Amino acid sequence: MLALLPQLRGFARFLTGQAALADDLAQETVLRALASLDQFAAGTSMKAWLYTIARNLFYEQSRRRRRERDVMSDYALRPDRPESGVGEGESDDLRDLDGAILQLSPSLREALVLVGVQEMTYVEAAEVCGVRVGTIKARVSRARSQILAYMATGQKMEP
Repeated sequence: MLALLPQLRGFARFLTGQAALADDLAQETVLRALASLDQFAAGTSMKAWLYTIARNLFYEQSRRRRRERDVMSDYALRPDRPESGVGEGESDDLRDLDGAILQLSPSLREALVLVGVQEMTYVEAAEVCGVRVGTIKARVSRARSQILAYMATGQKMEP
């Protein structure tokens, strides 16, 4: 589990869009995994199991935050807003790509990150997301197409 922490944090960063929230999500994921370690099936992918926990926790937290925003709309922060600070050494292309990825719908972004960034197989990513392999392949393809279109035109993506 320890060896997967950097990858888990990276996945959490793509889910949340914010470093601090990603750290919190990764920490809570590990805590939940340790508490439920007896539920881990030996011989299966620890990475897929952790990512599933992180994904479910992210959506649970997102729903909670949405309810909080509804109640306290003047004070609540949007968790899906990307951080405004960008490192001085990053190129415009990298910033554009980061912005493009953050504009993807959560399901497309999740599929792209799992397969493209986290180097999971389509089967592993489908397991994490709880969908069929064909659905993951379609989401990754749609995500790539939308990013290419965004990079070519610079226009906001369609949901």
